[in-house]
Amino acid sequence: MRTICRYFTVFCFLCVVCGFSGAAGETVTRRTSAPAPMTSTEGRTAIRNGLEFERSRQWLKAIEHYRKVRKQWPQSREFQSGLRRSKIHFGIARRYSDRSFESKLLRQSKREALALFDAVLLQVRTQYVEPISSTSFVAHGTESLYVALANNKFRQHNLRGVDPDRIERLRKILRDEFWNKPIPHRIAARETVSRICEIAEKQTGLPASVVVLEYIFGGCNALDDYSGVLTPNRLDDLYGNIDGEFVGLGIEMKAETGEGILLINVLPDSPAERGGLKPDEHIIGIDGVDCRNMTTDEAARLLRGSSGSSVRLKIASAESSRIRVRVFQRQAVQVKSIPLATMVDRKAGIAYIRMVGFQKTSATELDAALSRLQQQGMRSLIWDVRGNPGGLLTAAVEVLDRFLADGVLVSTRGRTQSQNWKYSARRIGTWNLPLVLLVDGDSASASEIVAGAVRDHRRGTIVGRKTFGKWSVQSIFPVRNGTGLRLTTAKFYSPQGRTYGKVGISPDVVVKNSPRHVVRYRGSLSASDLKADDDLQRGIEILRKQSTRR
Repeated sequence: MRTICRYFTVFCFLCVVCGFSGAAGETVTRRTSAPAPMTSTEGRTAIRNGLEFERSRQWLKAIEHYRKVRKQWPQSREFQSGLRRSKIHFGIARRYSDRSFESKLLRQSKREALALFDAVLLQVRTQYVEPISSTSFVAHGTESLYVALANNKFRQHNLRGVDPDRIERLRKILRDEFWNKPIPHRIAARETVSRICEIAEKQTGLPASVVVLEYIFGGCNALDDYSGVLTPNRLDDLYGNIDGEFVGLGIEMKAETGEGILLINVLPDSPAERGGLKPDEHIIGIDGVDCRNMTTDEAARLLRGSSGSSVRLKIASAESSRIRVRVFQRQAVQVKSIPLATMVDRKAGIAYIRMVGFQKTSATELDAALSRLQQQGMRSLIWDVRGNPGGLLTAAVEVLDRFLADGVLVSTRGRTQSQNWKYSARRIGTWNLPLVLLVDGDSASASEIVAGAVRDHRRGTIVGRKTFGKWSVQSIFPVRNGTGLRLTTAKFYSPQGRTYGKVGISPDVVVKNSPRHVVRYRGSLSASDLKADDDLQRGIEILRKQSTRR
């Protein structure tokens, strides 16, 4: 296991699917009666569709559906409850697909589990960006356990053979005696959870660790979308992303129910690339196990393994009905934050750099790319952070410092003094060349730090679509038994003191068309890619005009 003290550092992250939660500090709503049904046919259809996703346990699709329709009916209690319910079910299913959760956390004694609960609640109460009461934290844990008792995966794992009436009696006790029960302090929180463990064991035989873990993971539903407990495997994965290295095949993937595991991207110089895997193909079998109806986490569990071990995949081609079987060897894969740096107009001296993340190696990679492009005649630059979800705050500061000679780059403000920082540029090593920054709705966190500084310092032209709107800072706190806690500890602000949380930065030049294939610009940029990318074309036009005026 890694030395953990080095990671008490501030990181910026975007969590797309792993941090679903409720609003900070809210109490848990107790459903007493169903809200009035919608009168419109469209609304009733939307409700039925959401419930069908839930019945079929397609939690991600349910979440996406409820989020979409909630924009149309923001006051609808049906959609708010459906979204909340689906998020909790998704979190439960995800935990029980994680091997480290099962092997390291579920096997804890009651004393060990309660010690983990104490450690997590202490960090939340002292470090989270907004005050969170013990009442709110425990209430969300009660809600999570209540939902888990009706979750198929939870019941199969923990309650097989238990009389359903006994399970329902336990749910009734949670609802009648513990729902939003006032908890004055952390000691009372521990005592309450311990008492619920005794009741659950008596009613259903549930081990104490199972109950406490729902209060630990579920309690973090009181926080924002970017905060939560990390299982040992997820903490290791996060450290791998920071370092730019992990063991595996080198693929980015997502599950598509009935189709298999869709390959979104294949990393260069990886076992997957060397084995001929391509984006848009589907993995439909892993070591003889059909994965066409698996979740992403279930498939990841089968794909995980030690360096040098092998995995047998059945692959459905994107271009034909042909199915092939190949054996791949897991290896350490280096993830580059700059997969592509090239000239896009040699005559005008326009260079292009694609940056897909902000990690420890980003500044070094950028220095090498800029030096290489300068030798090829670079006189202006298109910097592409579309689809870039962020990464290290310090990496964003380091790369920005290459383009700004002085002034504030970004500042952070948190609940504690240790989270209040101001980062300024240094004059050494500044590249003073015309700049276009490409952004889109998936440019988040550290990418938005870059966009905010470029905007406020008038350092270049921002082209594309409005950014994601994640303007908060997360810190990683290792706790106990290999687990970690990711907490929002501050918000960040642009050089002029602006923050764009849930708003995003609008580009100077808006381009409506969004190229799907942009994330695959790794290693090369073909003529057809260049022609099809409207954002890139606009960037080239802007820099050409600036060149003729100089």
